[in-house]
Amino acid sequence: MTAGPTPIPPRVSQVMAEPVLYHRAPAFVELYGSVLERLKGVFRTQNDVLTFAASGSGAMESAVANLTAPGEPVLACAAGKFGERWIELAEAYGAEVVTYAPAWGQRLDPAEIDRILGDHPQIAVVFATLSETSTGVVHDVRAIAEVARRHDCILAIDAVSGLGAAELRQDEWGIDVVVAGSQKALMCPPGLAFASVSEKALDFASERGNGGYYFDWAKTAKGQRKDPPDSPFTPAVTLFSALDVALEMIEEEGIEQVWARHALLARATRAGVAALKLDLFGDPGENANVVTALQLPAGIDGGKVPGVLRRLGITANGGQNQLKGKILRIAHCGYFGAFDILTSLSALEMALHELGHDVDHGVAVGAAQRVFVESPVPTAA
Repeated sequence: MTAGPTPIPPRVSQVMAEPVLYHRAPAFVELYGSVLERLKGVFRTQNDVLTFAASGSGAMESAVANLTAPGEPVLACAAGKFGERWIELAEAYGAEVVTYAPAWGQRLDPAEIDRILGDHPQIAVVFATLSETSTGVVHDVRAIAEVARRHDCILAIDAVSGLGAAELRQDEWGIDVVVAGSQKALMCPPGLAFASVSEKALDFASERGNGGYYFDWAKTAKGQRKDPPDSPFTPAVTLFSALDVALEMIEEEGIEQVWARHALLARATRAGVAALKLDLFGDPGENANVVTALQLPAGIDGGKVPGVLRRLGITANGGQNQLKGKILRIAHCGYFGAFDILTSLSALEMALHELGHDVDHGVAVGAAQRVFVESPVPTAA
C-alpha cells in the first residue's frame, strides 16, 4: 500500500515476459507511437509528452535543466519532501532560488505565490507539486497556474504520484509543464519519466539551450515528432510494452472513472481513519486521492507501526524526516480495489492493538465497508 512502486496488473506484468524488441524494429516503432499518443489522454493535453528512461526524479531534473540557467531567479514551492526536491535541483543547476516553503502538511497558497511573484518580477519560472506523497496533500495547481499566467511565468508541476489519480487537466488549466513517472497510478514498474511540455515552454527552453545532453527537451521532441516517431536514445523497450497495456486499461476504464475510483478509495480510507478516532495529517484537500496520511496515537511507538504491518502482510509507509514515527501513509493510487483498503485497515487495527493502543476492532473496516456499499468501486482490471 505504498505510493510507488505500486502493484502491477497481471496484463501488464505478462507482456513484460515477452521477447525484447529491437528499438528500431517496425514492431517497436509502432508501439512507441501508440504510447506517445495514449499518454496525451492521461495528461489531458495535446502537447508532446517527452519520454526518458529514468525515474520520476529524472523528469523533474529535465524540467530544471531546460528551464533554468545559472544565476537566473526561479520560484520553488515546497510543503514536503518532494517539493523540496525542486529546491535541491534548482540549486544544483546554479539558479538563484527564491523559496516558498510553508510547513509540511499545509497546502500551497496561490495568494502567497502571487505576492512573491509580485515582489520578484524578474522570476520567469515557478516549480510546484500536485500530490505531495510525504504528507498526503494535493495542492490546487489549477489556481497556481492562474497566478503564474498573470505574471507571465512558466509553471512546472511535479505530478509523479498524482498523474492518473488526482484530477489534472493540463491544457484546460493552462499548465506549461507536467512531469511524471511510470511507477505510481500508471501501474507500471519504475523506469520511465515523462515531461509534457507546451510550445511556450519548449521555446523558452530553446532560448536558453541549457538542457544538457540526455535530458535536452529539443532533442527528444525532434525525434518524437518524426514520422514515424523516433527516440534519440535507446528507450526502455520492455517498460514501453508494459505502459502501452496499462494505458490501454486506463482508456478502457475512462480517465474520469479512474479519478472517481481513486476518490472513492480515498474516501473509504479516510472514513476508516475517522472511525479509529485518528486525525489526518495537515490539510490534505478535497482531492487528496493519492495517499492518506494519518497521525499515529501519541501513546505508542509510531516508528514500529510499518514493521508490525509488514509482519501482517501489509507494506505501508511511515513518515519521512521530521515526521518519522508520527504518521502512517496508506496509498490508494494505481491498481487498487476496495478489498485492498479493507485488508489494510484491518491490519492497521491489529497493529495499533499490538502496540498498546485501545482499538474497537472492526470499526475502521466497517466504516470503509459502508462507503463501498453506498458507492461500489470497480477494479482497475
